[in-house]
Amino acid sequence: MKSTVLRAIPVLGWLYLAGGVAAAATDRVPESRVLQGIWWIDAFLSFVVHAAQIPAALRAAEGSGRSRVETAVLTQIFGMTWWRTQPGREHTGVEKMR
Repeated sequence: MKSTVLRAIPVLGWLYLAGGVAAAATDRVPESRVLQGIWWIDAFLSFVVHAAQIPAALRAAEGSGRSRVETAVLTQIFGMTWWRTQPGREHTGVEKMR
């Protein structure tokens, strides 16, 4: 249950990004600088930070039976809330490598 709640956070972020794109496409962008700032922060976290987590996710997923592509895609969508909450993960990827 906890992992489902944690994974809902990035999904809500992706929905917020999609809403912002839809608003821009229909010339209905909110004038609020706060909402615009949150959108840009969300975009940075969703695209850049999630992508930066892929190498750690690939190391953590070694021997899990998941393909590297599947691991990369799920990490891009959910970030570390996906690979850190996988069943059977007692340690972080760094500890597992030692």
